Amino acid sequence: MGTEIKLKGDKVIEQIPSIKDKALRINLNENIYGTFAEIGAGQETVRHFFRSGGSSGTIAKAMSAYDKDFSDAVYGIENDGRYVTEERLKKMLTLEGQIIEERLSREKHPTKLFFSYANTVATIDFAKQFKGHGWVGIRYQIEPDEAYNEIILHIRFKETDARLQQETLGILGVNLIYGAFYKYNDPKRLLRYLYDHLDKDQLEIDTINFSGPRFADVDNRLMSLQLVKNGMTDAVMFNPEGKNVLPAAILYKKNLLAFRGSFRPVTNVNLDMYEKSLKMFLEENKVEKENTLVVFEITLSNLRSDGEIDERDFMDRAELLCSLGQTVMISNFQEYYKVVEYFANYTKARMGLAMGVNNLIDIFDEKYYRHLSGGILEAFGKLFYRDMKVFLYPMLGDNGEIITSDNLKVHPRMKELYKFFKFNGKVVDIVDYNPEILNVFSREVLKMISQGKSGWEPMLPSGVAEIIKEHHLFGYHPQIEFEQNN
Repeated sequence: MGTEIKLKGDKVIEQIPSIKDKALRINLNENIYGTFAEIGAGQETVRHFFRSGGSSGTIAKAMSAYDKDFSDAVYGIENDGRYVTEERLKKMLTLEGQIIEERLSREKHPTKLFFSYANTVATIDFAKQFKGHGWVGIRYQIEPDEAYNEIILHIRFKETDARLQQETLGILGVNLIYGAFYKYNDPKRLLRYLYDHLDKDQLEIDTINFSGPRFADVDNRLMSLQLVKNGMTDAVMFNPEGKNVLPAAILYKKNLLAFRGSFRPVTNVNLDMYEKSLKMFLEENKVEKENTLVVFEITLSNLRSDGEIDERDFMDRAELLCSLGQTVMISNFQEYYKVVEYFANYTKARMGLAMGVNNLIDIFDEKYYRHLSGGILEAFGKLFYRDMKVFLYPMLGDNGEIITSDNLKVHPRMKELYKFFKFNGKVVDIVDYNPEILNVFSREVLKMISQGKSGWEPMLPSGVAEIIKEHHLFGYHPQIEFEQNN
């Protein structure tokens, strides 16, 4: 046999195993053994394992509990009566895992690595109104005597044909099982490999959580960041406990008040803006406190220092916002109207945006809307659609004057447009702000922290400075501060 020919100018291409090869490699490993439970789109994942050969060594059982009563009899009834939920998927994974443990004795199978793979999905409906979505997950072992690991994700279908969606789901399922066993040591790459032989136009992954002994060091918020960074989804959310949550589930039918900022770090101004605008928002007609969600949004363009996304910096900000008990959203939306459009997918209730004067002036800059066929008018139609209001936080002018919605300056061409929104009550001033903190700017605070200067602590909400010092966030280093002050 001759050696393989390499020509000048050949590029290195990453060899991605085919779906058949992936399924076959798992089938031929005599230790990997488990069950497939698929509700909703057919036996799409397990089909690849049956087809690739050698499947009797891997598939202990494959099932689809399609009928709702059957499904309830097997997995129990959900409190909300829904079937395509994370709770349902977790029940499926746990129960199927228990059944394997009960029916196959460890004495007889000392080397087996058990797994249960499950999905519960709704493909596109007959009227083609809802594209379909679902939960997919695997619970599995890497060592026979080790606790189980779990990877759970939520997907949205983008194709408009049920058969195509089924095929997409099958490929994703094989990628997930293969990645779980052969890429678990590098979760970031595992995430990218979920799209092997798939396109971003076919599928969106908008939530993922890793857990178990092999993922003890994985921060799921960082995994969320990867989803947005890799273009797998436009926005991800996590709760104050730092767990990734499904945006659709927590935004559903809520009144939303959103803050966009860099939050590097969170200052007293951010907190004052939050407290005062929330108070005003709750006084609005049809806004109930129990049905209101506040979202702190960081946009990716805000995370790019020198074009690269600084993960450490991102985690620092996320940690502070979560410590203040806030829900955080990371998005790929550069313009405000896109945030509002995104929220409008999930709720028809009232919406508010809280922002500083300089942000509002930015919104009235035409250069951001040149790519839209309707220009700035199209953007504003989307931004102020329905009951959207902007709660405006004042700013200090160059001569120490206070700038509000009454005296801010937009481009002369935009003046009349701005007046229209102001006159119609779409822009409202936050009046009971704290005038003593208007000269606090997070970039100044950041500079002081990284240069080891003292005196920045009082500019931040109580408890935040302690967290920064304790965890050495934002480049804080006690040694530098000590040297500066002595």
